Amino acid sequence: MNELVLIADDEPEITAILEAYLAREGFRTVSAADGRIALDQHAILKPDLVLLDVNMPNVDGWEMLTELRRRGETPVIVITALDEDIERLQGLRLGADDYVVKPFNPAEIVARAKAVLRRTNARADSPVLRIGKLEIDLEAYLVTLRCGDTATSLTLTLTEFRLLAHMAKSPSRTFSRGELVDACLPGADALERTVDSHVSNLRRKLDGAGATGLMHVVRGVGYRLAAP
Repeated sequence: MNELVLIADDEPEITAILEAYLAREGFRTVSAADGRIALDQHAILKPDLVLLDVNMPNVDGWEMLTELRRRGETPVIVITALDEDIERLQGLRLGADDYVVKPFNPAEIVARAKAVLRRTNARADSPVLRIGKLEIDLEAYLVTLRCGDTATSLTLTLTEFRLLAHMAKSPSRTFSRGELVDACLPGADALERTVDSHVSNLRRKLDGAGATGLMHVVRGVGYRLAAP
């Protein structure tokens, strides 16, 4: 069955164009011009991808994105007419997988949708995550740095492994400290500064093993894992 894309946008012309381009590439689509209705459709239909406009009535795009991330990891591409850095950071902080500014080429949206779904499906099918020279085995709880024929194992605590694996599932996405607490320190009643300590230790171990430049601090937001 072809992937289902939920288009949450209150502009009928844009919705119609996106539906046409996506259908031509084999996607199924459903649309909503209201944030609350879009959330209801997401809960019922379980779409494979959400194209999310920021300026939605009743429940705006940021509120909707926050709720989608609370529910799970449905891939989300945020669409907005605002091209300010703060808007981009807001989308990344809340967990968007990609970000597109209006006006856009609908063919680009389709290409980005395919790329996001490829990454998502690859992560779901494989117990091993790879980012740069780093391999993260989710089943064996092993982290290995591979440089040519040389393999170096990293000794991490369970929390450090959870943080690394969680961020590696969405490379280049910025995670807030609060989000990392919720995802990687369940039931620990941890403070956000606790995450800073764990990430600092993790970064030190990565750098010490030769995996430098993987962990990035996004000032005022949180952390991002990306290959240099």
